Amino acid sequence: MKKVLVFGTFDGLHEGHKDFFQQAKKYGDYLVVVVGRDSTVEKTKKQLPKFNEQERLKAVQDSGLVDEARLGNEAPPGATAVGGVPSEGGKKLDPYKIVEEIKPDIICLGYDQTFFADKLAEELPKRGLGHIKIYRLNPYHPEKYHSSLLNKE
Repeated sequence: MKKVLVFGTFDGLHEGHKDFFQQAKKYGDYLVVVVGRDSTVEKTKKQLPKFNEQERLKAVQDSGLVDEARLGNEAPPGATAVGGVPSEGGKKLDPYKIVEEIKPDIICLGYDQTFFADKLAEELPKRGLGHIKIYRLNPYHPEKYHSSLLNKE
């Protein structure tokens, strides 16, 4: 069984997200979606999501398009988000730990995904996960279906 992992905020599940799940599912047999925690979203996007983590998780689970959906790991208080760089308190947000836990065969990235994705290819081999294939998926009408646009309404 080929396990595919995707992750994101999914703040207001829309057609672009659904297309993302459908594209990712084509790469394997079992799709796992990690929904970003409120604390992580706040650290990476400098604002809280419109919908809280439980609402976003439920929307993904209820979509009928994924085999498993779970929340990501909690960002430690005072942690920074930039690739796990230590903050003043020395705490790190380790976005790659979830990959170690899930052990996917494939990771699919959104067309505009940067956080976590920028160093993924170099980080995985350091953790004994060099076998994981990484694919960047195509956008679905990004001028219309993008959370930052839709959540302004």
